[in-house]
Amino acid sequence: MIYLDNSATTYPKPLKVRQAVANAMQMSANPGRSGHDLALKSSEQIFLTRKAAADFFHFSKEENVIFTLNCTVAINIVLKGILKSGDHVVVSSLEHNAVMRPLEKLTQKGISYSVAEVFPCDNDKTVNSFRNAINGKTKLIMCTHASNVWGIKLPIERIAALAHEYGVLFAVDSAQSAGIVPIELDNSDIDFLCIAGHKGIYGPMGTGMLIISSNTIPDTLIEGGTGTGSISFKQPDELPERFESGTPNYSGIVGLRAGMDFVKNQKIETISKHEFMLIKYLYKELKKIPKVKLYLPEPDENYFVPILSFNIDGMDSENVSAILNKNGIAVRAGLQCSPMAHKMMGTLETGAVRISPSVFTKLSDINYLVSVIKKI
Repeated sequence: MIYLDNSATTYPKPLKVRQAVANAMQMSANPGRSGHDLALKSSEQIFLTRKAAADFFHFSKEENVIFTLNCTVAINIVLKGILKSGDHVVVSSLEHNAVMRPLEKLTQKGISYSVAEVFPCDNDKTVNSFRNAINGKTKLIMCTHASNVWGIKLPIERIAALAHEYGVLFAVDSAQSAGIVPIELDNSDIDFLCIAGHKGIYGPMGTGMLIISSNTIPDTLIEGGTGTGSISFKQPDELPERFESGTPNYSGIVGLRAGMDFVKNQKIETISKHEFMLIKYLYKELKKIPKVKLYLPEPDENYFVPILSFNIDGMDSENVSAILNKNGIAVRAGLQCSPMAHKMMGTLETGAVRISPSVFTKLSDINYLVSVIKKI
């Protein structure tokens, strides 16, 4: 199987990640819940992952690294923990349903939102679009760092500066950028970074993080046992315990650290360069095929992450995906949980076929993909 669905989750996972998860499963106890040696060792492993994440994202407060089930949970914590009735939010025209569904639910509580149009390859127009969407009730700007459908990268540092200029909080969905694009939080105006652990960081599924770089702390999404202050029924205010009730995904978190170590050793710049080489090559090859429809200019590192979506004239994207699957190629077709992004490109009715490589993808894999598309 040639796996080109890495925007959904990276596969295969590096050997060191698989070994870390297996070792954690063999020797672990509930971290932070008991005083015996095994529990203390587990607590130390959790701390080491938290410290590794702070280092990975160049952040000085490891206690503000919160482990979550996935990026979606991190986004929900921000949206539901920050916004109150009467508040207004600005999002981009490329948002995933991880943002739009909780936000739509919050409209029932008197929260409103506006959509800022993204202009591919024109950051000035995109930033101005966000500026025009801000009003006197705007509490938060929440946007994706990069589209999971089109790979379009937003100028998040400029949008962050804009948010702070207006006294607005800024949150980023980095599901498609973390591990592909360097993010340095200590030198950034990002207030909340929502992270998928199982994509560009190569960790196990069921792992994510929320990094809080703001003095504004969200309300809790869930409450429960944290192993601290057990005499009180009140949820702790201290981080990270405030957001980590219940038994954590210990083996997943240990595997997450191994994933970050893998990316750090490979170097983000090297991974990104390799994936862009493959995507640019694919773009040029697909452009030669008359019935293949491409929607954007050739991906450029300044404006894109290495993702490419296309269609074949007269064919449903799901049918194309099914044929590719029969030929041993795994891709994602349809709407990719991002109807906003498809509406922007006029593909809401057809969907699109998405190609997303990884560090393990070979040029020969892309050549085989092209040959099958030619046959189709």
